[in-house]
Amino acid sequence: MIEIEGIERFYQVGDQQVRALDGVHLRIEDAEYVSLMGPSGSGKSTLLHILGLLDRPTRGHYRIDGRDATSLNEEELARTRRERIGFVFQFFHLVPYLSALENVELPLILSGTPSAERRERAKAALARIGMAPRIDHLPDQLSGGQRQRVAIARALVTHPAVLLADEPTGNLDRRSGDEVIELLEELNADGITLVIVTHDFDLGSRAQRRIRLADGKIVSDERSEK
Repeated sequence: MIEIEGIERFYQVGDQQVRALDGVHLRIEDAEYVSLMGPSGSGKSTLLHILGLLDRPTRGHYRIDGRDATSLNEEELARTRRERIGFVFQFFHLVPYLSALENVELPLILSGTPSAERRERAKAALARIGMAPRIDHLPDQLSGGQRQRVAIARALVTHPAVLLADEPTGNLDRRSGDEVIELLEELNADGITLVIVTHDFDLGSRAQRRIRLADGKIVSDERSEK
């Protein structure tokens, strides 16, 4: 479970202070499917970065699984990110000279997982998202949709409880984007908490819970029974 209370995030730009988030309160239950929507500059990516422990709030508290993440040191933050949170980005961020299998292994190398175990876990993650036949392919030998699938497998290989996706279809054609979203929704149905940032209204509307931000504040929070 995720809870944020009174989160504010300020940035100093020259002699001006920019308020990216302004007193945000939010609670996300386990296995929820949430979309964060809003215009550019609304604060949705800043909020996602704080949820993913990639950024610290200026004020407020963030709890994940009951633990106050705002009090963690850098080593504890890195461990919590590695063990609890998976990330999917618009531009894939695959290492071009590594195979699909080697790209998926990377988080396990960073966590010190033994070689044989990490290879089996990476193969299992790729098989789960339908990429087993292409484990030896380099990124430039894969389509955009296939590269995003590899990125999803890399996010899944650590068995995260939360999956954060920042514009996951923004660099894909409509067909590939639909396939990626259906895959993410299948993972959510299996019990992973899914939070998606998107500019795409149709994509955001698929979520069971739709949160809109403007000027650093939550302006609507709608739920459906889908």
